[in-house]
Amino acid sequence: MSCYNHSTPSSFLLMGIPGMEATHFWIAFPFCAMYVVALLGNFTLLFVITTEPSLHLPMYYFLCMLAGIDLVLTTSTVPKILSIFWFRSHEIGFECCVAQMFFIHSFSAMESGVLLAMAFDRYIAICKPLRYTTILTNAVIAKIRLAVFVRGIGLLTPLMCMVSRLPYCGPRVISHSYCEHMALVKLAYGDITANYVYGIMAATFVVGSDSIFIAISYIQILRAVLSLSSRDACLKSLSTCGSHVCIILVSYTPALFSFYTQRWGQNIPTHIHILLADLYLLVPPMLNPIIYGMKTKQIRGRVLRPWYKTDPTSETKFYTLIYPSIPPPNHLASICISTYLLALNGCPSVAAADSN
Repeated sequence: MSCYNHSTPSSFLLMGIPGMEATHFWIAFPFCAMYVVALLGNFTLLFVITTEPSLHLPMYYFLCMLAGIDLVLTTSTVPKILSIFWFRSHEIGFECCVAQMFFIHSFSAMESGVLLAMAFDRYIAICKPLRYTTILTNAVIAKIRLAVFVRGIGLLTPLMCMVSRLPYCGPRVISHSYCEHMALVKLAYGDITANYVYGIMAATFVVGSDSIFIAISYIQILRAVLSLSSRDACLKSLSTCGSHVCIILVSYTPALFSFYTQRWGQNIPTHIHILLADLYLLVPPMLNPIIYGMKTKQIRGRVLRPWYKTDPTSETKFYTLIYPSIPPPNHLASICISTYLLALNGCPSVAAADSN
């Protein structure tokens, strides 16, 4: 009975990476570097897209959502991880722990939804270019945004309520660098079957359904690309799809590995599991601005504009370098708009390039 009278502890202790305590100080440096790159990249992406009118298009709205989600994911976890590694600040309050858990899991579900929305956007742009503007209207984009956020919050809110109501009367040490659901639930006293089952069902529903629809989208894209008569356009589109598939794998694989090893991966060394779980929150947010942002020619042109702004002919040279077979417009904003309009009107080579 005393356990239930004192069921909610004031704080927990995060271990960091168990078994690698001696190297925590040095591991923090690459973690900090990746965090800084993620912050700079995602803030740059948000700034460029919001300030450049020619980028106010569905594809870039989804990029903004992805950048915002990545900023929340990294900022809700990495500062605490660095404080553990550098300053041995292992303690975290119970409310802060539950809040951190909510941000990690709900925004991970949102990120999966945004990746699905981006796959749908590319499917429409490449397979149905003439109907792009009629399908992806501002109203449809707003509904997609709302659905992504409601699903992420709605699925994880019940889980957080169940976690908060569990009695905790044993050890307060969490064998992790952050408050992961199962790592915390294992410290609870009593029956955790409901948390166990609901957690598996929520993760399987989000990742499973999104993966299936993303796979269907890219299969249709590949079919359309392989039917193109232009070999260069085909190779460009395949390169684009390959980049997107890589970032999807980078996002999904560590997340699923961390999730399922908490339940069935007893034979996997703990430090490997925890290290991969930490990198899952750092590597995708660091790579997303590069793969989805800097490799997109319109965004890269906007970022590089100050470097060649003094040369009145440099914009034309930059455009001619990217699209040698199309007459260059007079200004970079016109470049972005005309390129996108050409893509929507069914020019295969430009559509493939624009989807990059």
